[in-house]
Amino acid sequence: MPASPRVGAGSGAIALEPPQALIGRLVHHAEKVMVGKRESIEASVVVMLCGGNLLIEDVPGVGKTMLARTLAKAAHGEFRRIQFTPDLMPADVTGVSVWNRGTGAFEFRPGPIFANIVLADEINRTSPRTQAALLEAMEEKRVTVDGVTHPLPEPFMLIATQNSVDSVGAYPLPEAQLDRFLIRLSLGYPEERHEIDMLARLSDKHPIDQLRPALYPEELLLLQRQTRLVHVDESLMRYMVRLSAETRTHRELALGASPRATLALMHAAQAKALMNGRGYVIPDDIKAMLAPVLAHRLIVDPLARANGVTGAAVLADIAGKLAAPGYRHTAGR
Repeated sequence: MPASPRVGAGSGAIALEPPQALIGRLVHHAEKVMVGKRESIEASVVVMLCGGNLLIEDVPGVGKTMLARTLAKAAHGEFRRIQFTPDLMPADVTGVSVWNRGTGAFEFRPGPIFANIVLADEINRTSPRTQAALLEAMEEKRVTVDGVTHPLPEPFMLIATQNSVDSVGAYPLPEAQLDRFLIRLSLGYPEERHEIDMLARLSDKHPIDQLRPALYPEELLLLQRQTRLVHVDESLMRYMVRLSAETRTHRELALGASPRATLALMHAAQAKALMNGRGYVIPDDIKAMLAPVLAHRLIVDPLARANGVTGAAVLADIAGKLAAPGYRHTAGR
């Protein structure tokens, strides 16, 4: 892959670095805070490279909010946190028009959604009306208030969290909104050695206080553009379409993957390839991203769910039965 320019802050110097080096540094910096969570960090970086949105669903206290803060600081982006509560209104998120007596006109005051990385903490605690206020931002990177459209900063990424064990007073996200999250992940409990390491690191100061940026927003935008340039062979496009089509007719699924899900799978595979230092996608990239991208978009049939069937298990079954193309990248492509 071609090198990416190093856009320094104030130095004026430009050092050429390959995308894999920039991405690797971002992952390495995040690991300084999120101990033993490399797989989750890499999945989050895939979302960043795609310009998508991330949903983290897990039990309280495993680092969901900390992961969002870490990514924002490592990417040197402006970070805003919105605590979602039942009384939160759409204007509290998007902003509001206020009358200015001096000018005799309304002025728009941006809400906390206007940042590079926005944390929607406990998104399922707020009403569907307020949840819906995020849809335009998630899909089109803009918000419309009083008929006027305002673009969001670039790059933009929404990270939403929700607890998986507490459903009292919660408003489950509808399928239409789940479909707008590129990846859903769970952090899980740390291994014993990693938890001991965490205690040692937090005995004095928090590692995030000493975390330095791994790259700058301009570099992330360049990486996002390079992600879309990663080559995807037509045979692999057909393979991804067939994977999605199988979910739509699978007997254990009540709802299969949408065309938007297929597109998301392709973009995630491109990001995975770029992360691995390749300018082209291979079947393993698609298989690695299949469950993280598609599982949360599926609705398992109630009877199958009662028998312990999950969306990830169905996808593994489909991928095991559907042969991947014998794709071989040709030089010069």
